[in-house]
Amino acid sequence: MAGRGTDEHPHGADRLCDAGDRVYSRAVRRGRVPRRDAEPVPCLMELALLHPDPDDMDWLVPTAPQEVMTRLLRGMYDEVSASQRRVGSAVAAFEWYAGLGHQVPASPSATEGPAIRVLDGLARIQASMDEAAQACTTEVLTVQPGGIRREAELSEGLHRATALRGRGVRMRDLYTHVARHGQGLHTYLELMGDAVEARTLDEVIERLILFDRTVAFIPANAERTMALELRHPALVEYLGTVFERLWRLAIPLTAPLPDTGIEGISHREQSIAALLAEGHQDAVIAERLGISVRTCRAHIARLSETLGAASRTQLGVRIAQAGLDGARRTMVTLPGRESPSAR
Repeated sequence: MAGRGTDEHPHGADRLCDAGDRVYSRAVRRGRVPRRDAEPVPCLMELALLHPDPDDMDWLVPTAPQEVMTRLLRGMYDEVSASQRRVGSAVAAFEWYAGLGHQVPASPSATEGPAIRVLDGLARIQASMDEAAQACTTEVLTVQPGGIRREAELSEGLHRATALRGRGVRMRDLYTHVARHGQGLHTYLELMGDAVEARTLDEVIERLILFDRTVAFIPANAERTMALELRHPALVEYLGTVFERLWRLAIPLTAPLPDTGIEGISHREQSIAALLAEGHQDAVIAERLGISVRTCRAHIARLSETLGAASRTQLGVRIAQAGLDGARRTMVTLPGRESPSAR
């Protein structure tokens, strides 16, 4: 019984489950409840909120709410006391390490700021990127996943890009092929002229912005509300090399996408077919190609129709027979690795 209560009711007396709340409240109002009423909520017995009536073991009586409150306050006091002790220990350790730090000569890079800095919040990220852009004098490399760029996003960075263009900074942007269908991107490139060059791939790595090969920004969480500012030379050089290799494989935005060579199958459907052959789910394929799940499934339906497949299993067979399972694979050798990795 105790084990079931722990598994099904993982809470303390400070936050009862709904069923426990109802039974305990009824017990307080009536003075006791039948034992069978408490069987679905063993947590009340485990937390000592109910206990057997010594006069009749078929009934349970509640612990007084005042006693429960006293118990909770005592537990809170113990937790606060323990936290204070931990803080005291941490302060003492900090002072000890600080004393050791004064004995060690500062490294040359210490005056240049931390090699990796966590930026929490969009305002902090924006401020750091503006600072890096103001110091930039040569080039900016960016990778922009996620499909069609919204005009609001493009307008938001327009002031920074315009300032960079005024200083003669060269900008190169990598997008997914889907971005070609957004009018906002074409308008942005027309405004920037020769200062910006754009290319596209079936799929790209996560967002990356690199200024002058000295500082890079990458997301630190899925929501992109946190970022990492990287200034470690080895990390920045690695990211720059990855960008260059993807850039050589990408197709200029001004050039058309290559024909698949298979009647009725578009370049995007060829990419989807290869990802299906790798075993990816619809949502993963949509995210990697920068399209919606609905659009992805519409392309899969057209693939099935074109290849004459009546089921997903049969579609996989037909994809392999048509040679679409490896048509989109492009081998990229990442820096420092001998074996190629498929993108």
